[in-house]
Amino acid sequence: MAGSSFGTLFRFTTFGESHGPAIGVVVDGVPPRLPLAEADIQRWLDLRRPGGSRYVSQRREPDRVRILSGVFGGLTTGAPVCLLIDNVDARSKDYEDIKDLYRPGHADFTYEMKYGIRDWRGGGRASARETACRVAAGAVARRVLGEGVDIFGYVVAVGGEEIDRSRFDRAEILRNPFFCPDPEAARRFAELIEKVRKEGSSVGAVVEVVARGVPPGLGEPVYDKLDADLAKAIMSINAVKGVEIGAGFGAARLRGEENADELVLEDGRPRFRTNRAGGILGGISTGAEVVVRFAVKPTSSILQPQRTIDRLGRPRLVTTRGRHDPCVGIRAVPVGEAMVACVLADHLLRQRALAGSERC
Repeated sequence: MAGSSFGTLFRFTTFGESHGPAIGVVVDGVPPRLPLAEADIQRWLDLRRPGGSRYVSQRREPDRVRILSGVFGGLTTGAPVCLLIDNVDARSKDYEDIKDLYRPGHADFTYEMKYGIRDWRGGGRASARETACRVAAGAVARRVLGEGVDIFGYVVAVGGEEIDRSRFDRAEILRNPFFCPDPEAARRFAELIEKVRKEGSSVGAVVEVVARGVPPGLGEPVYDKLDADLAKAIMSINAVKGVEIGAGFGAARLRGEENADELVLEDGRPRFRTNRAGGILGGISTGAEVVVRFAVKPTSSILQPQRTIDRLGRPRLVTTRGRHDPCVGIRAVPVGEAMVACVLADHLLRQRALAGSERC
């Protein structure tokens, strides 16, 4: 199976299935002598893990990470960093009754068409369980970026409910189970998700990730544009169906003078008066905040009966039981943060390599 690796200089490869014995990630290109301990990774995994509230999957996975290689004496050695997370609460029997059915909205049909075989236990490799590996890799990427780069994400919409940006309070993001910066919107999110959960359905969400302190000059101007790599990284996350950078699709409704970010000199340094470009121009970071927004579809595993066919082409009705998120977009927040961190770390190392070659 190709396509399990991501990145150029900061590169990671994930492995494992949803209901296998473990999942994990190998991170290559990590510079030596960076402080790294399991606790540095665990803090981010705890934000993504299931069972944290009634509004997410009740699968009870502690997601305890183990560092198997690449760290000695609390510092990275320059060797590949291998991280392992055991699966301890898989219930494969929940899927035995539907193992020969193609669940609507899932990768069951496409995996079978491509490989002729699929792991039906919780979706196998296609499961969102894999995203824990991305969060672990993102924790390493944050070490590469250093404390000067601040990456944080939050939910801006659930279903038809949206936040009021005038009430934006970053401190609120970790005070509620929705990563919501607006306490009033968080209350409405709770009511909506509880309603669809009781109805055996699900709802989508929009997540925004901001990176502050990104130095100007990251990204390549043609095919490896910083925004292009960010879009690919975010689109590779399970259930993501759309990505915007900065004003995104909203830019199409603006006039040229409204969309352009004017430059001024302030305290002897250039500053953009607005940031509709989302911190990226010509594929290269400007030094302003990098802003990425993405849409997460409603969870496909629902209790509502849906029409499908089985492996023999016979019409069937399928109801997906088990433990699933009524809004998978909630737990996509730390995953989105992680993928942004990985892309920025990769381009930071590439820029350092370029600067080094120019000095030679």
